Amino acid sequence: MRAWAELLRVSALFTVPGDALAGAAAVGRRPNRSTALAVGASLCLYEAGMALNDWADRDEDAVDRPHRPIPSGRITPRAALTAAGALTVAGLALAARAGRPALTVATGLAATVWAYDLRLKHTPAGPAAMAAARGLDLLLGATATATAPVASVSAEAPVAAVSDVASASVGASARAVLPAALPAAAMLTAHTYAVTAVSRHEAQGGSTTAPLAALGAVVALGGAALRERQGEAGGSPYPGRGGAVVVGSRAGATDLADAPGSRAGATAPAGARTGSGGTVPAGSTAPAGARTGPTASARARSGPTAPARLLLTALTGVYLRTAARPLGHAVLNPSPPLTQRAVGSGIRAMIPLQAALAARAGAPGTALAVMGLVPLARSLARKVSPT
Repeated sequence: MRAWAELLRVSALFTVPGDALAGAAAVGRRPNRSTALAVGASLCLYEAGMALNDWADRDEDAVDRPHRPIPSGRITPRAALTAAGALTVAGLALAARAGRPALTVATGLAATVWAYDLRLKHTPAGPAAMAAARGLDLLLGATATATAPVASVSAEAPVAAVSDVASASVGASARAVLPAALPAAAMLTAHTYAVTAVSRHEAQGGSTTAPLAALGAVVALGGAALRERQGEAGGSPYPGRGGAVVVGSRAGATDLADAPGSRAGATAPAGARTGSGGTVPAGSTAPAGARTGPTASARARSGPTAPARLLLTALTGVYLRTAARPLGHAVLNPSPPLTQRAVGSGIRAMIPLQAALAARAGAPGTALAVMGLVPLARSLARKVSPT
């Protein structure tokens, strides 16, 4: 068990659930069953990448890291490769249960993971491939969450609910929410790129350029997280909180009232299902002004509250402290131990970054839930290295 824990780098697992949760927050939806499936798929694909990584690097590790599970003989190469394949299949199966759009994103994520480990890792495209995998992981959570069927529609108001559900087909939902999640995905991608660039020197050390560039990127990302995105009049200061990009309301039901093409009195297709299991006859219409909760524009005009700003500032501060300080040490002394410590801290810093992205999207509860993973990650990292 110890050998498998080292092979799969289980202490780094706690950096994974926040991807999907931050993605859900970015599209304005509360985590749901499909979010949980996306988290499960992400965990499986992440661990598949870890097992495949050590299988692909077994000859290199025999020289640089003979204590690793494969070169030390505690796990056979065949077992590691089999585990990678099985975990990939399991991850895609979980994503498929979250819907076809989620499976599409998960397939791209799995392909990126395998391409990185088998071909791209030791090329100039390596950091970009690893960074793309993290960005896709966040988009997986966003897509799975936003395209999930709405199951919290009241039986007392089936017509209005069905109008919302019928106007949000799976494909349209996926196309509408992805732009909302792209800013968060881009920030997570940039952080991952910076940490991966440093990790390429953790065995030999000696590079000051990589940790210095990563330090600059971390500071820039901290500033970007704090900088509220101001849109048009009535637009949201948070990405994905206003206009047509918002597909979900905090009331738990899909709200497309502000999306292009939506209108009061829209006709619901015959046989459309409500969350309570009923159907609506052909030609039924939603009454003018029907709503399940505050509209996206109304939520946007209210702006962030003082506690929300304070939470975002605190989470960004934790992110900067976690990532920047070890990188500064690696800049001053790029030895293998300090470089490896900077990489490990950069990996753990993904958790407060994910929490900050959730808070920036107006989901403080999700942000605090993500931060709850920090003590677990820190405790396990003392027993199993995340790098």
